[in-house]
Amino acid sequence: MMVVRDHLVRHPDRCTHQAICVPICPTGAWLSTPPYKFDASRCVESCRLCLDACPSHAIYSVFKKGEKLLEPQKK
Repeated sequence: MMVVRDHLVRHPDRCTHQAICVPICPTGAWLSTPPYKFDASRCVESCRLCLDACPSHAIYSVFKKGEKLLEPQKK
């Protein structure tokens, strides 16, 4: 069974609200007004531009295996 990215999440406590994720997104999946909500239907699965651009690492991927969502590992 394949593991695929299901959606992205912005961690509100880590976000610095610099909004670097907004203009770098080629599909406009990040809304340009706080709290910078995310439209998963517009996201391209193989794109990582917002994840790589975020200076505070506030954006992370949630993956799915079959119908089961995989929780991110807690440190």
